[in-house]
Amino acid sequence: MTPNDTAIVVTDPQNDFLSPDGVTWELVGPSVEGNGTVEHIEQLLIAAKEGGYPVFVSPHYYYPTDHAWLFGGTLEKMMHEIHMFDRKSPLTGEGLPGSGADWLERYKPYIDDGHTVITSPHKVYGPQNNDLVLQLRKRGISKVVLAGMSANLCVESHLRDLLEQGFEVTVVKDATAAANHPELGDGFAAAITNFNYVANDVVTTEAAVRELKR
Repeated sequence: MTPNDTAIVVTDPQNDFLSPDGVTWELVGPSVEGNGTVEHIEQLLIAAKEGGYPVFVSPHYYYPTDHAWLFGGTLEKMMHEIHMFDRKSPLTGEGLPGSGADWLERYKPYIDDGHTVITSPHKVYGPQNNDLVLQLRKRGISKVVLAGMSANLCVESHLRDLLEQGFEVTVVKDATAAANHPELGDGFAAAITNFNYVANDVVTTEAAVRELKR
């Protein structure tokens, strides 16, 4: 890994996933706390900034017009119902600060530093409909260190699409987390199985930070 060819990509580092006040905390909180996800994402951000690695954030936003969609998958429907990641408009930040769609407060110094690339939002789980791949390719990036929320949804979807697009992808397994639903199952366990099958590498935050600092 070098800053010339490797980027850190973080999906959905937002309050609705990572704050106890977020709308999904009842489902994802135990996994977030058990993995130390909040702290591990911050450690990755610090290591990336100190090492001069480019950082990209792929956020999830829903605007009022998005709630007029006529169909969706199980979790997609739930996100709309609980108004997860809601924003008033793509043209204004009104109501964003401190909301569920906002960055976790402790990440703001690293994300709002004028250097981190904030892509257009993904709308379901993967980056197929945002500009992440374009932004990576325009900077000559061929390797991605992937972290964020949530493991079996947006992280796994980003992993699969980036692999199909020709990127080498390392997943940081304790810098993510997922819901454990009594009927749908353990999303984190499912994700780890699939990460091991399809990623170029699956590492801990400690190992990723050590490599970024090398």
